[in-house]
Amino acid sequence: MEYRINKRTGDKISVLGFGTSYIAEAEAREAVSTIQKAYKGGVNYFDLATAEGKTFSYFGEALSGVRKEVMYQVHFGANYATGTYGWSTDSDTIKRSVAWQLEQLKTDYIDYGFIHCIDELSDWQAYQKNGALDYLMELKRQGIVRHIGLSSHTPETIQRVLDEVPVDMLMFSVNPGYDYQKGEYAKGTVDERMAVYRRCGVEGIGISVMKPFSGGQLLDAALSPFGQALTQYQCIQYALDRPGVLTVLPGASSVGQVEQLLGFLEASEEEKDYSVIGSFKPVDAIAKDVVMGRCVYCNHCKPCPKGIDIGLVNKYYDLARNGDDMAAEHYHNLEVGAEACVSCGHCNNRCPFGVDHIKRMKEISAYFGE
Repeated sequence: MEYRINKRTGDKISVLGFGTSYIAEAEAREAVSTIQKAYKGGVNYFDLATAEGKTFSYFGEALSGVRKEVMYQVHFGANYATGTYGWSTDSDTIKRSVAWQLEQLKTDYIDYGFIHCIDELSDWQAYQKNGALDYLMELKRQGIVRHIGLSSHTPETIQRVLDEVPVDMLMFSVNPGYDYQKGEYAKGTVDERMAVYRRCGVEGIGISVMKPFSGGQLLDAALSPFGQALTQYQCIQYALDRPGVLTVLPGASSVGQVEQLLGFLEASEEEKDYSVIGSFKPVDAIAKDVVMGRCVYCNHCKPCPKGIDIGLVNKYYDLARNGDDMAAEHYHNLEVGAEACVSCGHCNNRCPFGVDHIKRMKEISAYFGE
């Protein structure tokens, strides 16, 4: 397993996490085995915005013996009073729900307590007015909640909450469909979505990724907005390449599905290469505009004959321009920088997104004072 560090908390988080959208579909014994299989495979980060309340007892049985070795995202606003998922901003409802969840999980603390599913500014206003935020912050002061999280699909709302609350982890929907303005939760323009990634990267706010496969649509050519299917591994790698992303949270409901997901760790670069999205035919002119001419750090331009890691150089440049002081330091620690470019055109010819990397290398070299 590969692990990434949350710069705000110091937590070492597995790049493959565990989403709970589908675990309730399994029988209890299979569900427990599935969760334990993920843990034994190195997964240490588990989201608990699940479809049905019975999921919590599965986790209590599967992981209570190794509780200190795993991290839970618990959502302040997810309500399971009826047995299935419900949403609330009422503080009393949230208090009862969180207390019940802790009991089922067999734990007395929460690693990441999440401001849950705030998609509209009106949701955020209600969350504060109804006392939900005060309750979450009180548990933080008591040490029951160790870190603060936020889940949202909407860049504008995310930016507002980040301005007002010291958030340590953002749960955001990340996949090529949404980033290219296609899908139910494709909220915000491409620039607004990228601004969220870069802000998180600059400020050290970790991102845990929900909906990496767009609810399975990207895996099915008949449903994909591109008219062609991607693989799970391509989608996971795409998400992991966005600035700020620490972990991807695909769902699973069987041991076999977990084994398939863990296969990502041993997959070849070719299996994880998502640059094929540059060849997909956008369904309209607007989609084409947001796809083309932008480096998405896919590394399809490799190998550079001079040894430049073009994707990484571009990422550090984008982050540095957004105020990340560490990005410049990381850039200067590279063995080969943009100044080594000899304008051979190899990268431009290979780039599926039509980026003029020769121009970018000159720009980047000048920016970093090479």
